[in-house]
Amino acid sequence: MASMATCFTLPPIPRHLLVFKAALLPNRSQTSNFPGAASRFPQSRASASAVRASIAAIRPGGAVESDKLPSDVRKRAMDAVDACGRRVTVGDVAGRAGLKLHEAQNALQALASDTQGFLEVSDEGDVLYVFPRDYRAKLVGRSFIMRVEPQLEMAKAGAEYLARVSFGTTLIASIILVFAAILVALIAIALKKQKEKPQPVAGTLKFGESFFSFVFGDGDPNRGIEEKRWKLIGNYISSNGGVVAAEELAPYLDIETTGDTLVSVVMMAVIKFPIVHVKKFCSCTDEAYILPVLSRYEGQPLIDEEGNILYQFPSLQRTASRKMRICPEIVGEADKFLKEEKWQFSKISIAKRAMVVGLGGLNVFGVLILRGLLQDPIVAQVGFIKFITSINPLLQIYAGFFFVIPLFRGFVLLKTNADIEKRNQARQQFAQDIELPDLSLRRKLLSARNMAQRIVIGLDRIVYSSSKDLFEQELDRGFQQIDKS
Repeated sequence: MASMATCFTLPPIPRHLLVFKAALLPNRSQTSNFPGAASRFPQSRASASAVRASIAAIRPGGAVESDKLPSDVRKRAMDAVDACGRRVTVGDVAGRAGLKLHEAQNALQALASDTQGFLEVSDEGDVLYVFPRDYRAKLVGRSFIMRVEPQLEMAKAGAEYLARVSFGTTLIASIILVFAAILVALIAIALKKQKEKPQPVAGTLKFGESFFSFVFGDGDPNRGIEEKRWKLIGNYISSNGGVVAAEELAPYLDIETTGDTLVSVVMMAVIKFPIVHVKKFCSCTDEAYILPVLSRYEGQPLIDEEGNILYQFPSLQRTASRKMRICPEIVGEADKFLKEEKWQFSKISIAKRAMVVGLGGLNVFGVLILRGLLQDPIVAQVGFIKFITSINPLLQIYAGFFFVIPLFRGFVLLKTNADIEKRNQARQQFAQDIELPDLSLRRKLLSARNMAQRIVIGLDRIVYSSSKDLFEQELDRGFQQIDKS
C-alpha cells in the first residue's frame, strides 16, 4: 500500500483550488490491481493530463466561476443541461444551445465548479458532466450576480419604457410651451394696442408609446435570430448523425445571390421547371458559406466513394442522452429554413398614427408662428418670452426631427426589407431543393446518412467518475470482471 500511495502522489495545486484526494486519476505508468483495467486507459481519446486539467478547472474555490461567464452563454448552457437531463457532453450543450465548443466547455466547467457537479469518463476517454438536481439553487445561493440579475433586468426594462414614454412627454411639453409662449406674446401685443382678444388654449392629450414608435420604430423584429440560427444548425447536425452536406445547411445561412440569380430562381418556381440545385445558379459555388459552421462546431470535410464533399462534426455525434430530443423551435414547416421578419414602420394603428402626425404637425405650425412673433421687439421684452427665445432653437430642432427621422427611416426600411425578402427567397429555394433533390443531390444526401453515427455514452461505459474515489472504482471494476468471468 505504501508503494501505491507513492505512485499516486500529485504535484502541489495552487491555493485557489481545493486539493483533491491523492488517488484521483489513473496514470499511464500506474499499474492496476485488476487485469485488463489499466490497458483501457492508454487507448483513451483524452489523456490523463487533459482529464486532470478538466478536473482542476471545476474544483470549488473562493471565486464564483459562473460569474465570469457572459450572462447569455450561462443561461443557454444551463437550459441545455436541463433539457438533456443534467448529464451531458460538451457536444450536447454546444449543439442544443448553439454555442461554440470552447464556450460550452468553459460554461460546463464553471457550472460544475460552482454546483458540486462531477465528471465521468468513458472507456474511450469521453468526458461527461453530471449535475445535481438542485444545481440551479446552489448556483443562485453562491452567485450574488445571479441573485440581482432579475432586479437589474426589471430596472433595465423600466428605464427603456421611461425612455419611450418620455419622448412623447417631450412632444406634449413642447406643444404646451410653444402655445403658452404664443398666448403670452399675443396678450402682450393686445395690451399694447388696448385690445383684449382671448385666445383658445390647446388641451392636453393622453398618450402611450405611440410617439416613440412613430419616430423610431419598435426595434429589430429579428432580435435573437443569430441564437436561433445556431440552434437550428446544431440540432440539425446532431439529429442527422453529425454528417451533412453543405446544401442541407444552406437554408439556415446567409448566402448572397445576384439579382439575375434570384430572378432565375423565382422564374423556375413560377413555370414549375424541374428543380435543379440552386448552388449551380449562385455565386458561392465553392461552398465557402459553410466555413462559419465548421469553425463553430469544429467540423471537418470528408470525401465519399463518389467524390462528394461531406462535412463531419465529431463532437456533435457523441451524446449522453439515449433519446433524441428535438427542440420545439425546429419542428414544423416554418423552420425548414431560417426566415427573417420584415421591419415594420410602426406597430401603432392608423388612428393613433394620424393622431401622432396631427400633434407633430401642430407643433411645427406653432413653432413657425412663434418664430415670427419672437421677432417683434414688443414681445421680446416680456420676461417669459426671453426664456422661450433662448430655447427656441431646440424647439425648432425637435419639431423638424419629429418628421425628418421617420421619413429617413422609411426609405431605409424599403431597402432593408428588400434585402430580407431576397435572403428569405434564396433560403426557401434551398429548402425546396432538399425536399425535392435531383439525382446527384439525392445520392449525396444518402451518402451522408450512411456515414452518420450517433454514439450514446451510457453509464455502462463509464470507467471513471470524480464523484467516487479512484480506488473504490478500481474495486468495483474488479468485482464486475470477476462476475463476468
